[in-house]
Amino acid sequence: MKQQPVVLTLLAALGVSAAQAADGEAQSLPEMTVRQARPTVAVDNPSPQAQVTAEQMREINVINVEDALKYAPSLFIRKRYIGDRNGIIATRSSGSTQSARSLVYADGLLLSNLLGNTFSFPPRWNVVGAEEIESMEVLYGPFSALLPGNSAGATILMTTRRPERFEAHARVQAFTQDFKVYGTDDTFSGHQEQAMIGGRVGKLSWSLLANNLDTFSQPMSFATSALSLAAGGTPVSGGIRYSDPTNVPRMMFGATSLDHTVQNTAKLRLAYDFTPDTRAAFTYALWRNDSYSDTQTYLRDAAGRPVWSGNVNIGGFRYNLAATAFAPSDSNTENRLLGLTLDSRLSPDWRLELAASDYGTPTDISRTPTTAACGGLCQPGSLGGAGRITFADGTGWRNVDLKAVWKPSQGKAGHAVSFGYHRDEYRIASAQYNATQWFSDSSITTRRNSFSGKTATDALFVQDAWKFDPRWTATLGWRHERWRAFDGERFDTAAPLLGATWLYPSRSGRFNSPKASLSFQASQDWLLRASLGRAWRMPTVSELFQTETRGGVTFISDPSLKPEKVLAKDLTAERALANGLLRLSLFEEQVGDALYSQTDLSVVPNVTRIQNIGRIRVRGAEAVVEASNVFIHGLDFSGSLTYAGSRILSNPGMPASEGKWVPRIPNWRASAFVVYRFDEHWTGSLGARYSGLQYGNLDNSDTNHGDTGSVGKYAVLDARLGYRFNKLMRASLGVDNLNNAKYFIGPHPFPQRTLHAELRIDY
Repeated sequence: MKQQPVVLTLLAALGVSAAQAADGEAQSLPEMTVRQARPTVAVDNPSPQAQVTAEQMREINVINVEDALKYAPSLFIRKRYIGDRNGIIATRSSGSTQSARSLVYADGLLLSNLLGNTFSFPPRWNVVGAEEIESMEVLYGPFSALLPGNSAGATILMTTRRPERFEAHARVQAFTQDFKVYGTDDTFSGHQEQAMIGGRVGKLSWSLLANNLDTFSQPMSFATSALSLAAGGTPVSGGIRYSDPTNVPRMMFGATSLDHTVQNTAKLRLAYDFTPDTRAAFTYALWRNDSYSDTQTYLRDAAGRPVWSGNVNIGGFRYNLAATAFAPSDSNTENRLLGLTLDSRLSPDWRLELAASDYGTPTDISRTPTTAACGGLCQPGSLGGAGRITFADGTGWRNVDLKAVWKPSQGKAGHAVSFGYHRDEYRIASAQYNATQWFSDSSITTRRNSFSGKTATDALFVQDAWKFDPRWTATLGWRHERWRAFDGERFDTAAPLLGATWLYPSRSGRFNSPKASLSFQASQDWLLRASLGRAWRMPTVSELFQTETRGGVTFISDPSLKPEKVLAKDLTAERALANGLLRLSLFEEQVGDALYSQTDLSVVPNVTRIQNIGRIRVRGAEAVVEASNVFIHGLDFSGSLTYAGSRILSNPGMPASEGKWVPRIPNWRASAFVVYRFDEHWTGSLGARYSGLQYGNLDNSDTNHGDTGSVGKYAVLDARLGYRFNKLMRASLGVDNLNNAKYFIGPHPFPQRTLHAELRIDY
């Protein structure tokens, strides 16, 4: 078997011999299921799984809650800096721009932003605080009928603590990084304060969470241009010549998108036990983000003054530096989550669960200037002036899941049947206006562009985990979905739309997703499982209806897009070790009508459109080891190694891409995490993350992986040292990217060496 060397290497690293793994002390490996506080999202799930506990999180450099997943097998969270709101999930079969191919839940409430399928639509991690997490489960693949097709990549289930007595937790953190790339050489720092209190009064349990984050990021992108052949312009210095991902020389003028973000979260959670078998829980969360995205010019005139715009001469050639090249932006958003869950055991054999949520954005405003001032010698917008203001208020989604679970209480053999109903509705609305003063919402004049629309899905599902023999379990499921897109409208004053208003007719379709899994308890220690699942990833409302022009490129929606048709396969072997677990998986995913963005260069201005591109395939293998007390008491280890071979099998819109790698899926991905408890006071941890070769373009033409715009390899080391003063107080020092690796994911340089300091109190 091809995985055998990997397995032997990982076991050798743990010091676990074959005899030790098979001795009489080895634990029996039961059928794995998600074990959560009520309510559950997916029961009897036949997927490969991973878990991060609250105890493990305390040994990781966690600022935002998604940091806890940085060592999870086959996962990459596209978090570009502390406080980044665009932390979407990449998995073993989906890339780091496909946000709609994963799901995130907290206590049964959906946090995934399925309004779109790019970095602009990340899960709403911010409504969950690290202090309240009890555990985080990761399910790989679309093998449960209880989950929609967006589970094709991974499903993350966060469970928060439910206090049984009064408790209080507080944490203060500070962090800083020295960052140097191109013409930027600076220090970027921030701090976070988080507190949680909770308790129980009779049948009512309650918890309150408050969080404040104030942080500055490194540059997220750069102002650049193709090399010029024209003469003239004001001579300036500071321009930097570099090569784009396709090795074409370009000129760089400065850094943009230096984000200063202030985020505040307030959350209330109430749970009431009507009876010992019936509980309802209410969640209200409010998250506000105020962000100012600054810019930095590298250009200086003969007098040494910064140059921000105008016709400039670099090396004898003229460049027209537009006012928008170094335009800052300002945004204010307010997000609100309302959630209700109900769990009731009706009898020893029957259980009823309900989860309903409403996520909305009462405020979503962004502003940017469009004019220069001071003859190009001051930053655009610094003296006010015209600009554009965008309103996206009212965007959001609603979800309802009603599920019944029937599981006979007599005996171990038999059926465990789950069935129910799902309903979701997504609504998006965005309108951009011209304004006489870019920072004043009351100065808007004419509408520049707008789009809006809705999608909705009604689904029925049933799943039966049938244990027809003490060693054999068959899990069979079926999901039937009725999907609709409606109320689509768009308007744009830029070519090629030229002020036209487009109204789109409603669409609907019905789709069936069969699932099947067979598991076999081969011995006391070995569990074998084969899973097969069909899934449909529906087009998002922005893919269908969003049209806008950015940087001279028009992005045009396509309301006729077909859903992605996913066929996933997984073959997993799990081995119970005396001190842990070994998991080996072979996986394959084929996607028909895969949704990717392609640019049509035959029209001017260029049109970029989301298209169904035919068929893609990802095949690979994954090895995971978890073990405690390795070599010596107090030393815990977890590690994973994943290989993914991806291919674009068919793409009529870009034949040059056929046979090439699927974008943003690296061939190798690995992680390792070691924790050692020196004594009752001192704890240390060391983590490693690696990502191999990958491409960003469909035709794999981006062979330069070391400059902005590229997707590069990286190997990163992290460390942390903690000291517990007593039962109440603990301090920690940590560093991320200890080796100071410099790498890009798209235009974004990722953080360099970052120092962390933390003081926490737990009562």
